[in-house]
Amino acid sequence: MNEILDATSAKAVADKLSRRQARRRRMVAIIPSLLTLGNAVCGFAAITFAAKVGPEMATPNDLYYAALLIFAAMVFDALDGPVARLARQTSAFGAQLDSLSDAISFGVAPAFLMLKFSPVLFHPRLLWVIAVLYMLCAVMRLARFNVTHDDEPAHEYFRGLPSPAAAGMVASLVIIAPGLERFTAPEMKESAQRLGEFLIAATSTALPVVTLIVACLMVSRIRYPHVFNQFFRGRHTYQHFVKLIFALLIVFAIHELAIPIVLFYFVIGSPLRAFWTRFVLPRWSGTSASAGGSVRP
Repeated sequence: MNEILDATSAKAVADKLSRRQARRRRMVAIIPSLLTLGNAVCGFAAITFAAKVGPEMATPNDLYYAALLIFAAMVFDALDGPVARLARQTSAFGAQLDSLSDAISFGVAPAFLMLKFSPVLFHPRLLWVIAVLYMLCAVMRLARFNVTHDDEPAHEYFRGLPSPAAAGMVASLVIIAPGLERFTAPEMKESAQRLGEFLIAATSTALPVVTLIVACLMVSRIRYPHVFNQFFRGRHTYQHFVKLIFALLIVFAIHELAIPIVLFYFVIGSPLRAFWTRFVLPRWSGTSASAGGSVRP
């Protein structure tokens, strides 16, 4: 009889512990979802700040905060996946929620920000077409990722420019505006004022073109490295270390332009390597081989 009571009490204790562990797992699973929703909130807040600015009262502060919120969304997006894997709570629901949030923060918000920041040099209809094209490419990029991300188990590369990097490239050209404005202050030298005015005009003019370029790269098949997985997991090569040092030097040397320069290197580096590998290197190797063959007896 005592053995039966002991077995019953042990089973009750085990059930209680099992329920407690399940409750703890459910509580941990909430954290990645909250981070993902934080991504969506930042994207919507970015749109809200950008929408407050009208063409007749354009001030850079609201657009600056909108661009910062896109980068805040990038932070949430970078954290939700590792936290979910750490908690062993990855799920199809989390993946779909992440893509929907990314569509807001990295698809709609950057396109709307570009519309508000771009100068009158471009026709409004052209700007609207570029913004719509960017938004559609971001949505298609996210949809393609959802159905093809299992092709590379190591997940060290993306097919096409990741939407957070594309959004960051667009937002970075807005973020640097207040820093460039300092060059035009009355106490600055005349040469610095001219440089600041040129950079401000060039940045705002280049933004629609950059938005169009990153839109096309998002739906391309070019391989882009997964920065987080390659730099923060496992052992690294000397080349990775050199790249990190150069990135830090750029940040300390030209902090006003560091973010767009680093992002531009990431955006354009992979297409240049792909072009060199596919077109230039084969022709150069073929020419070298033919030249070498012509001198043989």
